[in-house]
Parts: sequence; structure tokens; C-alpha cells
Amino acid sequence: MTARPVPTGIEPGLMARFRIAGGQITWRTASSKRPANSKGKGAGGRIAHLHDEESRVEERTAGTSIVLVVESGPVGAIVVVLALDVRGLPNRLVTHEAAALPGFPNGAIEARWDAGSAERSLALSVADVVSLARYALV
Repeated sequence: MTARPVPTGIEPGLMARFRIAGGQITWRTASSKRPANSKGKGAGGRIAHLHDEESRVEERTAGTSIVLVVESGPVGAIVVVLALDVRGLPNRLVTHEAAALPGFPNGAIEARWDAGSAERSLALSVADVVSLARYALV
């Protein structure tokens, strides 16, 4: 069995711990807080629960892009790290202030993967997301 490559900037042992934690996340459907005119498929949300913490997670496609928005916090950060593990480095990685997005009163982290685009806008570093995600590990 061949080991999966580790996303750039994440130590292999730490990534292994994130993958284990990812398998322990339980999911439930979130109440819809998005406006009825939200664009993209899959505009609804889910709640990721790990240990005693939760994070709202919304993933949608918009054209050839995949957009992942998570509530700011350790569990949301783990969801982003796990998405990096599957999809690689995003084209866009940013934060949103509290209440700037519907359904995210405590702020959000957004990662966007644009098929065929090499342009990157990483206002938030992967290292910062990893540092936040570490708080969800036990």
C-alpha cells in the first residue's frame, strides 16, 4: 500500500492525526440560513461535530469552481485541512469577518479551487489553518 502524499507545509505525522480526526467527525444537516437566491449547487450546509465542538460547513460548485466555507474555529479548520489533503492547494484561501456571510455569525474560512486556473490568492496561510486545526486534536 502506497502512502498518500502530504499537502505542502504539513508534517506527515500531523497529517496522519488530522486524517484520523476526520474519520471521527460526525455530520448532520444544518438548518438552511442561506438566502433562497444563493448561487451554485449544494448551497445548503452541514454541521461537523468533533469532540465538544461544531462547525457549519457549506460546499458548493459554481461553474468549474468548488467553494468550501466553514465556520471559523478548530473543527472548521480541520475540514479545510482535509479538503487540502484531497484537492491540493486552493486558488483562494481567505477569512470572512463575523456575520459577513449568512449562516456564519462567528466568521468563516473560505477555500476555493478553480479548475484550470493557476492564479492564487492566499490571504490566509495554510500554516495558519493548520495551527487552528491542531486545537481540535485530542
